[in-house]
Amino acid sequence: MKQDKPHTNTPSGFKVPKGYFEGLEDEILNTVKLKKKVNDSGFKAPEHYFDSLEDIILDNVSEKSPTKVIPLFRKGPLIYASAVAAAVILLFNLSIFKSEPTFDTLDFETLESYVLNENIGSYDIATLLSEDDLIDENFIEYQTEDHTLEDYILDHLDVEDIIIE
Repeated sequence: MKQDKPHTNTPSGFKVPKGYFEGLEDEILNTVKLKKKVNDSGFKAPEHYFDSLEDIILDNVSEKSPTKVIPLFRKGPLIYASAVAAAVILLFNLSIFKSEPTFDTLDFETLESYVLNENIGSYDIATLLSEDDLIDENFIEYQTEDHTLEDYILDHLDVEDIIIE
């Protein structure tokens, strides 16, 4: 049976520089001797420095005057621009440029759908008419023949509309 090479013998990728272990012992001993000789870091804080530090900092901060804040957008030009925009919109919305609708421009389908959808009754229409509109002279009697009336009913009305429940 053939033995396979173990897969754990791959190199780790770490290398030690040449001569690293030759001077390592001397370096460690020198560092230990130096630390024994020097107990102080060389820096000293004055006496009672940390007792009064907070008061000193608060005094320095409170003595400063507030900084002046300059806004990015000034109110004056913004108000003028919005006033001009409102004036232009108002100019276009004035009734000078609008034409009033007349009965000649009104289509029959629009009027019919309005009357049907708004549930306008005969009493509502009668309140809109004045006494001058209701004079007998305004109503002309038309003489229609039976076949003309019958043709109109057949062409324009459904049987369901005629049936009364």
